[in-house]
Amino acid sequence: MFLYVLLCCVGVVHCYGNGRVSEVCGSMTPNHGSNSAQSSTAPFNITADKTTFKEGDQITVLLNSQSGYQFEGFMLQARRVGSTTLIGTFTVTDSSVQLLSCDGVANRAVSHTSDSKKSSIQAKWTAPTSGQLGDIEFRATFAKGFSTFWVGVKSSTVAYNGTGTSSATPNTQTVSSNPDCGKTKVCFSQPSNCDPTANTGCYFMAVQTSSNQSEMRIEMFGQASGYVSIGFSDDQEMGNDDIYICGKDSSGNLQVQHAFSTGKTAPTILSLVNVTNINTALTNRNINCSFTSRNAISTGSRASSTSEYYLMIAAGSASSQGNIQIHTSKYVSSTKANLQDPSQVITGAEEFPVIVKAHGCLMLISWMTTGSIGMLIARYLKGVAKDHGCCGKDFWFMAHVSLMALSVTATAIAFILVFSYARDWSGGAHPVLGCLVMILSLIQPIVAAFRCEPQHERRFVFNWAHSFIALAIKGLAVAAIFTGLALFEEYKEDGWMLKVMGGFVTWEALMYILQDLNLRAKKKDSEICSFRSTGPETVLLVLFILGNLPFLIALLVGIGRS
Repeated sequence: MFLYVLLCCVGVVHCYGNGRVSEVCGSMTPNHGSNSAQSSTAPFNITADKTTFKEGDQITVLLNSQSGYQFEGFMLQARRVGSTTLIGTFTVTDSSVQLLSCDGVANRAVSHTSDSKKSSIQAKWTAPTSGQLGDIEFRATFAKGFSTFWVGVKSSTVAYNGTGTSSATPNTQTVSSNPDCGKTKVCFSQPSNCDPTANTGCYFMAVQTSSNQSEMRIEMFGQASGYVSIGFSDDQEMGNDDIYICGKDSSGNLQVQHAFSTGKTAPTILSLVNVTNINTALTNRNINCSFTSRNAISTGSRASSTSEYYLMIAAGSASSQGNIQIHTSKYVSSTKANLQDPSQVITGAEEFPVIVKAHGCLMLISWMTTGSIGMLIARYLKGVAKDHGCCGKDFWFMAHVSLMALSVTATAIAFILVFSYARDWSGGAHPVLGCLVMILSLIQPIVAAFRCEPQHERRFVFNWAHSFIALAIKGLAVAAIFTGLALFEEYKEDGWMLKVMGGFVTWEALMYILQDLNLRAKKKDSEICSFRSTGPETVLLVLFILGNLPFLIALLVGIGRS
């Protein structure tokens, strides 16, 4: 047993003797137990044979040790100055060194093949031939032994002097186009099939994948004050989505970010590794980015397919610090897109299905119009056409019952429609308020059916109960309408439908006040105004209906266009 434990320990101590350390490409820190990197100046240095470079250049890099020192292990990389992004590729000719893959990209780093003593190592670095380039520096980790090592030793800066796009100067060329949509690219746009090169109101994304989906060329375009983002999701709701953001930084320049969305909160920004060939353009609020990503799409899902996703486009504003705010525009594909099949036609899904819109429209008609008119008639127009009606019932009573029955029926239909669509409890205040309205709307006619005669000594109990339930229904219905409209306008800046509903409530309150003043005046054998043979209460009712219709029509149109 002792020998077995000893052998295990030896295996741990020498597990990196072969230099296969790709898993620490990001930190460049050896996993040498509890030992930490040295804080003193390293007795090793890195030199390059050039001080400037351009696209495709080769630079010879030399790792040297000072007199009296040797190193057993090392890792060498090239990174943009001030960044953790690896850049370029290496080649080697010495059998004592080897090339490593980092983040899925081959030849990104160089390391040792054994823990033999070394005093110098040479490798050649090749610059990319395209993409967003800038000044670089070579970085290395040197291990003198298992417990003594230095991390992040830097070379002098190698300046970029090429003719391409510098990381400090975004490319202003338009990068999104759609001639290859349906041929080599999977495209999604809103409006459908819009051309981003000709239509500034077009929101567009395109994905072109390699045969094994190890690399994607992504394009995005849209009009926004702060950012445009695209996402890959396993459903049509936001949350657990792999997203890329093209937005303004604190200086107003465009930057590309990789992030993971967790829902309706700000997404988690991820390290921008394996994203190259970045091109950006900003013209008159038109945000335009394209880039190559070698990152695997991660949605944290149980989905069986790794190439089919719902596509999302969102746009909105950004803070002065460059942090994105909640989006004001959002578009989701109607079906999943197979990123390996460009021939499919991807269309946008309606944000609110017809059945949901029908639910909203029925509730508006019920409690803005028919229910409101029925309540006004019962409260203020009992004296109109008294002793005239049908089947021994006064006209006001027949009108009240008919209108309220229509309201309850429409409410029930709306209730059934939305639950047949959702088939679940969505949460939030709106469904709670809606259920309370539905329950009280069913209780009210049952209470009315068992009312006692008008002359009965306990008739006041029914009158109070009937009035209280009606008031509760009205208040809850108005609250349900407000919360429902808020859902329709969740991602809209102006919120005009909520303002229209607020105007309607004010109008209705004014009509009730005038009707009540008239009722009090009549009790004193007076009227607030005279209209010859037509009573003021009738005129006020007609005025209410005429004022009601513009509010109702505006909201119905707003829901229909959502």
